[in-house]
Amino acid sequence: MNVKDILNESKFTFKKKFGQNFLLDQNILNNIVKLGNITKDTLVIEIGVGAGALTKKLSEKAMVVLGYEIDSSLKEPLSKILSNNDNVDIIYDDFLNRNIKEDINKYQYKNIMVVANLPYYITTPIITKFINEQIDVEKIIVMVQKEVADRFSAIPGTKSYNSLTIFLNYYFDIRKAFLVSKNVFYPKPNVDSAVVIFSKKTHHMHLKNKDHFFKLVKDAFVQKRKTLKNNLKSYDIKKIDECLKKHNKNINFRAENITIEEFGDISNELSK
Repeated sequence: MNVKDILNESKFTFKKKFGQNFLLDQNILNNIVKLGNITKDTLVIEIGVGAGALTKKLSEKAMVVLGYEIDSSLKEPLSKILSNNDNVDIIYDDFLNRNIKEDINKYQYKNIMVVANLPYYITTPIITKFINEQIDVEKIIVMVQKEVADRFSAIPGTKSYNSLTIFLNYYFDIRKAFLVSKNVFYPKPNVDSAVVIFSKKTHHMHLKNKDHFFKLVKDAFVQKRKTLKNNLKSYDIKKIDECLKKHNKNINFRAENITIEEFGDISNELSK
């Protein structure tokens, strides 16, 4: 019996509020798993187990797959779909409410990898949770809407580049792996998706005051079409301008034209 039949037999209904679009295409599932270089020492955390198609593939490579699924009505179909995968544990709860360190404490592993097919609105809070709770994650592989993937991997000078790009790029090297057509999901969503890889940075940029840096960046982008001179009025504009001149830029530039390293320089200069 295939996944669709099991879901139908269980009278499962898709819930829009959870952004449920299940990926069942075997080639794409294989390609996602390949990106992880998962070994038998790897603990894989999967957020949004859905119909378990990706979970099955991950369990063939990993030591254990710890899945989180917010929709408890999937419990019955998943118990059938994953009946032969004994290295899969699923917690039926909202991932954002969990104490991850407590959840992973019982496992012996060498490295942690995160894999998820996520609705766009929840992606940033999930990645931020790993950062804030200081979970030592080697890679985060997420499938998100294409435009969100563009934002995560944006470069300075492009319209997708924003304060979130800088925040995430401080912690991770981010790259778009490949696009995924909306036609391979069940049910079909309205937009295409992309798979993005977040690889843990081993060396972070030197910052005198990390909180100051992130606040500065946020303030610089507060009105995206305005210049730094307008957005950063509450800061020492003269110092900012002097710092930018070293990079052949000035306070009449917009935040989208300033690199993460240049923002770092400005923050360090202001933190003296």
